[in-house]
Amino acid sequence: MKHLPKEWAYIGLESNSIWFAEGPFTQASHCPSHETAFYLNSFDLTEPTPWIIPHRLHKLSFKEFSRLFEGSPDPPSHWVTPDQLQFIEVFDQIKAKISQHTLKKSVPVVVESSPATLEQFTSLPHNLSSLHPNLYPYGIHFNGMNFAGASPEFLFRSYEGKLRTMALAGTARKEEADIFNNDLKEIQEHEFVAQTLLDSLTPLGMTVKHERSIHPVGSLIHFHTRIDVELYNSHNLEDLIRHLHPTPALGPLPRTEENLSDLSQWRNQLGCPTHFGAPFGLYHKGEFNLLVAIRMISFDGSQLQIPAGCGIIEASRPTNEWRELELKRSSVKDLFNL
Repeated sequence: MKHLPKEWAYIGLESNSIWFAEGPFTQASHCPSHETAFYLNSFDLTEPTPWIIPHRLHKLSFKEFSRLFEGSPDPPSHWVTPDQLQFIEVFDQIKAKISQHTLKKSVPVVVESSPATLEQFTSLPHNLSSLHPNLYPYGIHFNGMNFAGASPEFLFRSYEGKLRTMALAGTARKEEADIFNNDLKEIQEHEFVAQTLLDSLTPLGMTVKHERSIHPVGSLIHFHTRIDVELYNSHNLEDLIRHLHPTPALGPLPRTEENLSDLSQWRNQLGCPTHFGAPFGLYHKGEFNLLVAIRMISFDGSQLQIPAGCGIIEASRPTNEWRELELKRSSVKDLFNL
């Protein structure tokens, strides 16, 4: 493989290698149990054929992977920051729902953008050759879907009747670790996510919830709680995805139809790309690894977009959330040397 194919996808699950898929791709409505397939869906899980079967799959070193995307177009430079007044309007709507006791938490998403070309987008993965070990690179260029990122979060890993997932919520700069570790608002937001995940998984199997810890991810830190499940029965992967997605880290709490509808409206209002926060993963040799597609740059054909979300609970303050959104967008720019 000497040149970048017309269709490609990739995911990194180990610190020293990356799975690179070469098109043309074939789409399927269900997981092909005896083939390798990527999973790609929208945030609201409305894609009828979310399984993407590659023509070839390569296991590359990061150096080999980086060479595929070599090129030196000028990076985009005319970044337009999100509209703060629009964000505050949505923030106030969420807080109103919380005060009415119909909602405990939701996650609005704002977007920073810049005019760009396809060549500028396809050069981005070249910069992912050196990543923090808690970041997992992923990306796709297929059928009008174009994004690249490095996610710190798995929706779940499934293998041999076992399932492993995580609660990842609460954000700060790494130099603020001592303050962050005692921040009651961040702890409360994280525990909402962890306990809701545990409650949803308990009917499926024997669960083990590990202790909350601080999870370093480059310039940022998050609270992290690992949850392991020994499943009572076999489940098809589509059912497990719908059972877990969206977790309260990216979705509403409680996860009712009304709250999901409100979140969809707020995401649309703020211009959030369809695939931000959606599941993206790889099924290979009986093992399924599914990331949450965050820390991404999306390309819509004329501009690059950097989406970022924040968890709003009763204790949230707009100034603090606005700062968190800026931190997350800056961390994505750092990933891609922008």
